[in-house]
Amino acid sequence: MVAQLAVSCSACVKLRGPAKKHAPLWWMGSAMTRHVAMAGAALALVMSFGGQAAFSAEITPPAQAFAQDPGSDYFLADYTAYEAYLKTLAGQSDRMKLVDIGKSEEGRTQWVAIVSSPANLAKLDEYKTVARKLAKGEVSKEEAEKLAATGKAVVWIDAGMHATETVTSQGQIQVLYRMLTKTDPETLRILDDVIVLFGHDNPDGMELVSDWYMRNADPQKREYNSIPRLYQKYVGHDNNRDSFMSQMSETTNVNKVLFRDWYPQIIYNQHQPAPNGMVVFVPPFRDPFNYNYDPLVMTSLQEVGMAMHSRLVAEDKPGSGARSAAPYSTWHNGMERSIAYFHNAVGLLTEITGSPTPMPLNLVPDVQLPNGDRPMPAPPQTWHLAQTVEYQWSLDRAVMDYASRNRERMLFNIWKMASNSIAKGSKDSWTITPTEIDDLKAAGAKVKFEGRVTGSPTSASVDPSLYKTILQAPEKRDPRGYILTADQADKPTVVAFLNALIKAGVDVDEATKPFTVAGKTYPAGSYVVKTAQAYRPHILDMFEPQDHPHDAEYPGGPPKAPYDVTGYTLAYQTGVKFDRVLDGFDGPFQRVPDLIAVKPGAVKGSGKAGWLIDHAPNNAFTLTNRLLKAGAQVSWLKDGAKAGKQSFAAGAIWVPYSPAAAQVIGAGVKELGIDAWAVGSKPGGSALSLKPIRVGLVDVYGGSMPSGWNRWMFEKFEAPFQVVYPQRLDAGDLAKDFDVLVFADGVVPAPAGGPFRAGRGYPQPKPEDIPADYHSWLGTVTDETTIPQLKAFAENGGTVIAIGASTRLATAFGAPVDVATAKTENGKLVGLSTKELYIPGSVLRAKVDVTQPLAYGIPADVDIFYDRSPTFTLKSDAKGVARVSWFDADKPLRSGWAVGQERLKDTTAILDVDVGKGKLFVMGPEITQRAQSYGTFKFLFNGMLYGPAVSAGK
Repeated sequence: MVAQLAVSCSACVKLRGPAKKHAPLWWMGSAMTRHVAMAGAALALVMSFGGQAAFSAEITPPAQAFAQDPGSDYFLADYTAYEAYLKTLAGQSDRMKLVDIGKSEEGRTQWVAIVSSPANLAKLDEYKTVARKLAKGEVSKEEAEKLAATGKAVVWIDAGMHATETVTSQGQIQVLYRMLTKTDPETLRILDDVIVLFGHDNPDGMELVSDWYMRNADPQKREYNSIPRLYQKYVGHDNNRDSFMSQMSETTNVNKVLFRDWYPQIIYNQHQPAPNGMVVFVPPFRDPFNYNYDPLVMTSLQEVGMAMHSRLVAEDKPGSGARSAAPYSTWHNGMERSIAYFHNAVGLLTEITGSPTPMPLNLVPDVQLPNGDRPMPAPPQTWHLAQTVEYQWSLDRAVMDYASRNRERMLFNIWKMASNSIAKGSKDSWTITPTEIDDLKAAGAKVKFEGRVTGSPTSASVDPSLYKTILQAPEKRDPRGYILTADQADKPTVVAFLNALIKAGVDVDEATKPFTVAGKTYPAGSYVVKTAQAYRPHILDMFEPQDHPHDAEYPGGPPKAPYDVTGYTLAYQTGVKFDRVLDGFDGPFQRVPDLIAVKPGAVKGSGKAGWLIDHAPNNAFTLTNRLLKAGAQVSWLKDGAKAGKQSFAAGAIWVPYSPAAAQVIGAGVKELGIDAWAVGSKPGGSALSLKPIRVGLVDVYGGSMPSGWNRWMFEKFEAPFQVVYPQRLDAGDLAKDFDVLVFADGVVPAPAGGPFRAGRGYPQPKPEDIPADYHSWLGTVTDETTIPQLKAFAENGGTVIAIGASTRLATAFGAPVDVATAKTENGKLVGLSTKELYIPGSVLRAKVDVTQPLAYGIPADVDIFYDRSPTFTLKSDAKGVARVSWFDADKPLRSGWAVGQERLKDTTAILDVDVGKGKLFVMGPEITQRAQSYGTFKFLFNGMLYGPAVSAGK
C-alpha cells in the first residue's frame, strides 16, 4: 500500500470539519461549483425518495446522481455526495438497508450499506443471531450444522481506508448500483445466499482527498499528492495499523461491526497500488504466517484468493499476482484484514492500480514471464480508472460468488474454528514457534537416532520421543487464562488494555470477591481473560510474545524485511501486570457486559496541607496539566514520601492546598481513576517545582504519522500544545512561544545510509500550486538553518525532545555521545548492515534509573518498542549527560525478531543531556509507538514537565 506522505494538522479547521461553511478559499470557484452541483443532485434525490413508504421502481444510476460518473477520468466524488447517494439508494431499493455505525474523528457519519434479498433484509436480526452463535462457538456441533444450513453467509467489503487510494470508494458506488439493479441468475443467487456489508473506513479522508483533487478547474492540473495534512485526522496511513488497539473512532466503529455485531466469515479490505507492471495483487500471501491462528483460516484464504484470480483470468482480465509478487504477509495483527485471521475469518487484501488521472501500466520484463504467482501478465498500456472499476467489480463478485456457493461450509467452518479454540483453551495445548523448533533440532543433534531418513538429502529426522519432551514440555503449555490483579500501578491503563480486547470481541470477566488460583490470592475487582473462547488466537497474540522466524533473502543472506513490525505484544507495550495460568481454573467471576469504565478514584485522608499523588498512572499527567492550568502549585518529590502506610516512590506529586487545587483534585480523581492522599503537613526532602508549559509539536507539510499519534496523545492527556512547522523554527526567537519542542520519529531528516533511518520524504509543492493558507507549512528541518535555532533555544533554557531517528539532533548539537548502532567506513559514519544488526519493530527489555526525573513513575525494568532505533554510548570525557535507560543483556528481545541484538548490550536508549541552560532529551526507541506503548509514555510526559522546571531554576 502507498503509505501516505502525510500530514497532521493541529487546529486545521479548514481541512478538518465536516461542514463546508468553514472552508478555506481554495474550496471556492469552479471546484466549489462542481462540488455543490454534485452533492446537490444527490441530496435532491434523497429529498425525492427518502420520505416514500414504497420503494421506487427506478434506481438512480451514478451518472445521474453525481456531476460526473464515478470512475471516469479526472473526477472524484467526495464523501458528502457519496453519503447522499447512499441515502438515495436506500430510499429506492428493497435490496439495501443503510446503517449508521458511528461518527468519524471529524464527526461525519460512517455508514454501512447492507445488501441482500428483500426476504433476508426482513430477517436481519435472525441472521445476525445465527452468525454470532456460530462465530462464538455457542452451540453444539449438531446445532451448528442446523444453523449453517439455514443461515446466510456474511461478507464485509469496504472502501476508502487509505484515502489517496481513490479507486476503492469510486468503485464501490458502481458496485452498489449494480448489485441493486442486476437481475441475472448469479446476482439473484448471491442476494439470496449472502448478506453483504459494504462499509466505508475513512469518510474524512474521502472528503479531503476528493475535494483537494477537484479544486482545480483544469483537469490536467488535478492531483492529490500535495495534500497538506494526513488523510485521517491523526494518523493517516496508520489507520490500518490500529485494529488491535482500536483507538481511532473509525477503527472502533468497524471492529464493532466485525467482531461484536455481525461476525462476517469474509473481511475484504481493498487498497492500492499494485506491484509495478501489474494490475492487482490478490491473495494468497507470502510467509511467514502467525502461529496463533487456526490453520483452517489459511486454507480457506487460499481458496478464496484463487477463486478471485480464476475469475479475472476467466474474464480475460490479466495482470494479477500473489505471494511472491508483493511483500504482504499475514504476520501482524494490526491491520483490518489481518486481525480477521485471529477471529477465525478470512481476511482479504487486494492492491490494485488506477487513478482518476490516466496513468501508465509499466512494462517490467520479469513480470511478463508467467508463473504460479503471476499466471496471466498484462501488457503495458495507458490505464484508466474505469478499467480499475471493472476489475474491482470482478473481484467483489468473485468473493460474493464464493460465499454464495460455499455458504453452508463457511458458516460451519467458522463454528469449527471457534470450537477448536474453545477446546484448546480447555485442555493442555501447545503453540509451536521457531524457538521450539530450534530447541528440537539442538536436542535431536545430541540424541543418536537410527530411524529412516526421508525426503531430500537436506532433511533429517530426529528421535520422535523429543516431540513430547521438547515441543510438548509441560512448562511450555499455552495458558488457560490470564489474571490481571486489581493491584496495578496504573489502573486506567489496565482498563485501556482490556477495552482494546473487548472492542475486538474478546470476553473479559471480573472477580466479584477474592479468589485463589495456583496458591495465589487475588482481590475482588481483578480481571480474568480465559482462553477457552472463540477468539483465543487474538488473546494469545495480545498476551504472548511474537516469535518471528529468521527470514533471510537466501540461506546465509541478509534478513528479508517484514511487511510491518514483528513484535507488538500489547500486554508488554502497555506495561500491565498479569499472571499466566497454565492449568484450568475458575472463581467468582462475572462477564464484563461492555467496555469498562475507569473506576473512580478518591481523596483519601483528611489532612489540610495538601495532597500526595502517585506518579505511576499516565492519568497523573492529565491531572497535573489541569492543576497547572488552574494556577495551582505542583512539585515532584525527589525522595518520594509516605502518607500513613502508603509509600510513594521518587517523583511523587505534591500539591499544596489551595481552593483551585481542591476543585481540580476533587473532580479529577473521580474522572481519571487515580487517588490523592490528603496529608496534614508538607513532606520533607527536596522537590522540583513545575511550571505551566507551552509545547510545540513539530510537524511537516503533508503530515507525519508519528507526530499525529503524539497529537492524539496530547489531546487525550490534555497537554497544552500547538503544532509548529519548520518555517517557524527557522524564524528563531522560539522561547517567545515555546518551552518545549517535541520531534517525533522521522521529523528530522537524515541522510540515507547513515546511522539514523532516513524515513519517508514529505511533499514540498511549489507555493503557487497550493492555497496560501498552507504556505507557512512548507519547508523541512535543515542543518544549516533550523538546527542552529534549535540549539540556541536549548542553550537559553528551552527543552528539545527527540524520539527515534530524530535523535540525530544529539550529534547535530554536539552532545558528548557516540552512536552505538553505527560504524565508520572510509572516514564516514554509516549504519550497521542488516546482517550485523536488524531489529525491525520488536519489544525489548531495558533497564531504567528510576531516580532520574525522566524516569519517574516507570519501573526499573521496562518493555520498550524498538524499530531499527539508534542507541548511544557516552564519550569518556562526557559531562552534563545522564543515562536514563539502557540495555544490559545480551538478549533483550522480548517479542519479535532480532538479528545481532547482543550489540545493544551496555548501550544507552534514553539520555538526559544538558545544553546550556536547557535540555535535550534523547529517546532512541519509539516510546510512543502508534500510541500503543502506554508503558513508556511517561518518558515523554516527564520530559515535557521536567525540562522547563529544571531550566527555570538555572
